Amino acid sequence: MVKRKVAALEKIDADFPASASEATPKANRANAPRSYKDEFLKQWEQYESQREIFLTSPTTASADSIESFHNMVDLMAHIADCYPDVMGRFPGDLEAILSQHHTILHPELREKIVGSMLLLRRKDVVDSATVLQALFPILVSSPSKSLRALVFSKILSDLRNSNTKSINHPLNRTIQTVLYNLVTADRASPRAIWAIKITREMWKRQLWTDAKPVDVMKEACLSDNEKVVIGGVRFFLGGDKEREELEDESSDDEVDLAKVKHQVTINKKTRKHKKNYSKALEKVKRQDRKKQAPHPLNFSALHLLHDAQGFAEQVFSKHLQNTKAKLSLDSKLLVLQLVTRLVGLHKLTIVPLYSWFIKYLTPRQQSVTSFLASLAQGTHNLVPPDALEPLIQKIANEFISEASAAEVAAAGLNAIREVCARQPLAMTDTLLQDLVQYKKSKDKGVMMAAKGLLSLYREVGAELLRKRDRGKDASMGLRSGIQKQHMFGEEAPGGIEGLELLANFKHEQRRRRLAEKGLASDAESDEEDKQEANDDEWEVASDDSSESGDWIAVSSDDEAEIGAPKQTKRPRTSKSAENGDEADAEEAAAATAAAAAEHEDEIARMMKLATTTVLTPADLTKLAELRTSAAVQRVLGGRGSKHPTGNGGHEDRHRDEGLTAEQIEAPARLRKLTKEERVALAREGKPDREEHKSTQAMRKAKLQAAGKSTSNREKERKKNFLMTIGKARSKHKRSLVETKKVLQGHVHRSTRGGRRANGT
Repeated sequence: MVKRKVAALEKIDADFPASASEATPKANRANAPRSYKDEFLKQWEQYESQREIFLTSPTTASADSIESFHNMVDLMAHIADCYPDVMGRFPGDLEAILSQHHTILHPELREKIVGSMLLLRRKDVVDSATVLQALFPILVSSPSKSLRALVFSKILSDLRNSNTKSINHPLNRTIQTVLYNLVTADRASPRAIWAIKITREMWKRQLWTDAKPVDVMKEACLSDNEKVVIGGVRFFLGGDKEREELEDESSDDEVDLAKVKHQVTINKKTRKHKKNYSKALEKVKRQDRKKQAPHPLNFSALHLLHDAQGFAEQVFSKHLQNTKAKLSLDSKLLVLQLVTRLVGLHKLTIVPLYSWFIKYLTPRQQSVTSFLASLAQGTHNLVPPDALEPLIQKIANEFISEASAAEVAAAGLNAIREVCARQPLAMTDTLLQDLVQYKKSKDKGVMMAAKGLLSLYREVGAELLRKRDRGKDASMGLRSGIQKQHMFGEEAPGGIEGLELLANFKHEQRRRRLAEKGLASDAESDEEDKQEANDDEWEVASDDSSESGDWIAVSSDDEAEIGAPKQTKRPRTSKSAENGDEADAEEAAAATAAAAAEHEDEIARMMKLATTTVLTPADLTKLAELRTSAAVQRVLGGRGSKHPTGNGGHEDRHRDEGLTAEQIEAPARLRKLTKEERVALAREGKPDREEHKSTQAMRKAKLQAAGKSTSNREKERKKNFLMTIGKARSKHKRSLVETKKVLQGHVHRSTRGGRRANGT
């Protein structure tokens, strides 16, 4: 009987293909031959009888009856699209059997029923919503681990297939609503973990990129079950990184078409090689189409939150501030990282958060560097300095002292530096001057951390340092008024980032062109015009003075207005001689006012350039290049790496990726490394060389790994000795005339490019 069913299945499949891609239209499949119709009706009656027998006692069914019913389900699933009028209730039968008896079904039969439902979906007998409606309740309620894994993989597969050609928005909305209701229906139930897994997988594959799945994970973070909470928190902290890694892996998997074509030409011509070449060619075309397609706007999950302030407050009050919360320390750290990331990214204000940190800022606290990193991560320039001052003082008292270990002091200094980089106003001058003195420490980690704090405040708050610690640039900036500390809540004026770099580049290009033509540069001509104007004004002022011809007393304001040279000497009167210090102070004030005016003129010029100049695509390309170059210079600490105003962009550091505990304890971590670990760290990013090899040997290994062929001479060298002994014996028997002919022929072939004359 089983053989007859299989033969019928093969006969029907031969006329009506099973796969959706090879299947004929539904109109043709509905007109099945009558000879097959009679045989099908007999099989259908047998299926119904076996189904009724099986449902009467599914637990006591024999192995033969289970196998027979298994084969009948498989047969009916393959031909369901051929006779839709008769098999209309077949999908409903499968759904009823699976939903009512999935706990007692035989594993193979259960797997076959699930696979048959997916086969009906591929044949368009049922839609995705029906399949998911049948499988999802089993996923969240089945006690069988293997069944849950099977159903989960089938649901993901169906969702991916439904969104392959185009995004299926109605289906996605339906599933997202089901997942949202699953999370919010019972906050204490662990079943919501499946909603997290599905949402995270679809987000990683960039099939769900809108705000709805973010709302699902937002509700998961507010659950009462610890596993569900941690799943939602990990999504916000690492979901975007997983998506980028998956995209990088798919982009790295590129096909070397030249290599495949070369293998086809040198190897034996077989159908398999031709098929491989066709597949590689199709993959290359797909990659080209993907590269030319417009890049989708994939926003981060942290940016798609509807109410970031309310969400951060709810998570903090429920899982951290609440003393009845039963989260473990590791879970608390993850939740704390999420809250502080939200605070730092969106510049939120949660004042109780900073007072909550007080009890954890002690070297005896487990994972204290993670708490320090979270504190720095949750700081921004809109946090009140009064809320941060006790924390910085606590870190300084607990971590930084003469009796503290070097690792502890370095971690404390690094933490204070990261906090003050985002809110410089939280530091006091007395504490800063005390911490800077650790730059003389004998420990390298402490010395580096103290110098990092010193270099930070040279940029963002040099007036808090002693004069001897300010450095040349900071002293000149303070004297000229260019560098000044911002007040609390003060925001720098907006503009195009790096526009001054583009202006300076264009100015240098114009000056170089004029210099090549032998003309005066713009700077020189501008200076000459200014000098002539100053001389004219000076002569007019001299004519209007008294006839005695004595030097006149010029105030600092007048001097700044007429632009008189600073080197001009004025004879002092008796009054000015008595007040020499006041004159020096006036000259310093004049210089400061002139520098400040020049800085304001530069800002006005940049604003005018931004509002009156249209940047061409070439300008935008050059601007991006100059920004990259300036960023590299800032990282390397080269010339021009200091920001003239503001806090040098320090408040935006780690905004995209967040701050980690490893960055807080970096000096101590480097000291604890063994020699082997330091060597491995030094070799990181360099090509692997297990043993010393010559350049030629490395080149040969590289060619061999790439599938390149060797030369004929190399093949002769590696040939077996017994295969070459005959030719060697014949060479010994050559006469001088034959040897001459052989050598002449060799020279002739070499000059013309081999036997095929490739060189000609």
